[in-house]
Amino acid sequence: MSQFTDRMIRAAKLDVNLYEEVEADPGSMKQAMSVVILSSIAAGIGSIGNTGIGGIIMGIITALAGWFIWAYITYFIGTRLLPEPQTKADHGELLRTIGFSSSPGILRVFGIVPGLFVVVNFVTGIWMLASMVVAVRQALDYKSTMRSVGVCLIGWVILAIISALMMVIFGGY
Repeated sequence: MSQFTDRMIRAAKLDVNLYEEVEADPGSMKQAMSVVILSSIAAGIGSIGNTGIGGIIMGIITALAGWFIWAYITYFIGTRLLPEPQTKADHGELLRTIGFSSSPGILRVFGIVPGLFVVVNFVTGIWMLASMVVAVRQALDYKSTMRSVGVCLIGWVILAIISALMMVIFGGY
């Protein structure tokens, strides 16, 4: 099995050692970006009945932008607002770990099966959230999982506000 595939499987299994591994490996940035792209393509295929082919392209662009912004927001919150004494991280570490936390999103491709779209997206969404919490906890060297949950929740609210503002500015409403 290739290192890339193995890493994606380990990320989906919430393997803390995988998240430590990619955190420490600057060379894994392209792999992390590939996970984000593959996950967004899978989501686009899974929802093609609702979004069409254009939805896949917009999904990739949105996923990459969201990944970058989310990692920066998480970095700022985790290292400046809610650090633990041992917290030490940089933006790249969060990009890599958060990128791999998108691994369960590959399964969103099964949303194309009639009747499964809602279930598949719900299950993979929860799974990706759990992966994100582990990724953030490991990247920020937290001992507390609840602190990681808090960082993710605060970051999600901020990203939701930014997304809503962007939609208003660019005519999404």
